[in-house]
Amino acid sequence: MGQTDWGRLLKWPFTIATLLAALWLVFKIYVTGQPVWAVATLGLFGLGFFVYLSNVAFPYRYLFPGLAGMAVFVVFPLAYTIQIGFTNYSSTNLLTFERATAYLLDQTTPSEGDAFSFTLHADGSEFRVVLSPKHEAEDEEDPVKLAALQAGTFVSPPLALLKPQASPEAAATPLKSASFQPGEPLPLGEVLKHRKALAAIKLRLPDGKLLSYSGVREFSPLTPTWKQNPDGSLTLLKTGTVYKPNHDSGFYESAAGEKQQPGFKVGIGFGNYVRMIADPDFRGPFVAIFVWTVVFAGLTVLFTLAVGTTLAVLLNWEALRFRAVYRTLLFLPYAVPGFISILVFKGLFNQNFGEINYILNALFGIKPAWFADPTMAKVMILLVNTWLGYPYIMVLCTGLIKAIPADLYEASAIAGAKPLTNFWKITAPLIVKPLTPLLIASFAFNFNNFVLIALLTNGRPDFLNTKVPAGTTDILVSYTYRIAFQDSGQNFGLAAAISTVIFFLVAMLSMANLKLAKVNDQRG
Repeated sequence: MGQTDWGRLLKWPFTIATLLAALWLVFKIYVTGQPVWAVATLGLFGLGFFVYLSNVAFPYRYLFPGLAGMAVFVVFPLAYTIQIGFTNYSSTNLLTFERATAYLLDQTTPSEGDAFSFTLHADGSEFRVVLSPKHEAEDEEDPVKLAALQAGTFVSPPLALLKPQASPEAAATPLKSASFQPGEPLPLGEVLKHRKALAAIKLRLPDGKLLSYSGVREFSPLTPTWKQNPDGSLTLLKTGTVYKPNHDSGFYESAAGEKQQPGFKVGIGFGNYVRMIADPDFRGPFVAIFVWTVVFAGLTVLFTLAVGTTLAVLLNWEALRFRAVYRTLLFLPYAVPGFISILVFKGLFNQNFGEINYILNALFGIKPAWFADPTMAKVMILLVNTWLGYPYIMVLCTGLIKAIPADLYEASAIAGAKPLTNFWKITAPLIVKPLTPLLIASFAFNFNNFVLIALLTNGRPDFLNTKVPAGTTDILVSYTYRIAFQDSGQNFGLAAAISTVIFFLVAMLSMANLKLAKVNDQRG
């Protein structure tokens, strides 16, 4: 058989196997309580089978993997983030309503009055638990001998405590009717070695009472902590207090306003976005951080452009000796991994032991507080980012300057023009158009330059009297990270809302970049 024949022969078995695997994955997603994502996954697989099995969609067979990858790794995270931004999702409202309700109803408390003392005995390679009424066992020094005489003494079946797959529930039987005769109980040290396995076991007595491990030497029945009422509210059995679900706050609340943890996730509409504008305690640092983010990205582009363009023009001067050596040395900041350079600068700017303050103190008698003073911290960030970014602009400008016809400079020299005149009249106008989209891309990159802020200052020094962690050197992306992962409340919903704002800002920059690129193409 030829290769084509083998391909036709294996086509349908492979297709059926892939279909079964896809249906299994969809089923697993559905049983985890995600019907919407199960339908979306089923639709994606169905579209894939249609594209590759139908001749109608033949032209899309080469595009589908890329489009599917973009949908899974770009569109899905974006849609999920936007969706979270309209909820109160946080560390205190982490579960769904159903899971939060089930969690509360599963809570139990041990009943001290009906507790049983227990001893653990070896039975070959397995173990047995001997239970005796606690009040009777405490009357004698040898609880094992007393347990054998009491009618209320029970013994468990052999338990494989050393195996994780041991059954979590076992039926205990009266000791008098069991063939097992307990020997010496294991010492306390040996019992403690098996406490994790014992904690996973439930022992059911003949009357149906279920006992659980509740202490070093004790098994006791568990009573429910909560009772669900017909109207969906929960009653705390210990106090009789009724807690009703509040679908606005995401908590079970009593009539007095007491909230019961855990909370559940609910939709709050534009609440997180309104908070950015309406809450004065949040609006203050948010507006300041937004302004600083724009200023930081803009000044970084301006400074790197000034330094990079100046160096590119100087290195293009033919009379300059060792230009290749200078170009190599000036490119080194871009060749060294950025996080290494940032950590080196963090040590250099140390107020007490850094080399920069040592030199400034020796020359001018000053020791700036680079990490404690907000203004100096921002100056430090701009200096470090300019150092990290100018080689990129320098390389771009070097290539663009090389593309300028030399005849223009020769004609300018004949006319007696000076170097500055050549730069402003010839060089700058000819490189600014192709450079503009790249500068917009650089602005967008620095708008989200999380690594620099996180490694150099971590957003500090912080604002005072804020409800969420916010620093004077934070940019929006680092601010979002601190809210989502460093705040005590871990407000994922608010962080997702801020991330959505950042996305649309960067998207507008990208659209401007594309429009400028099209304009340049048309003019070219």
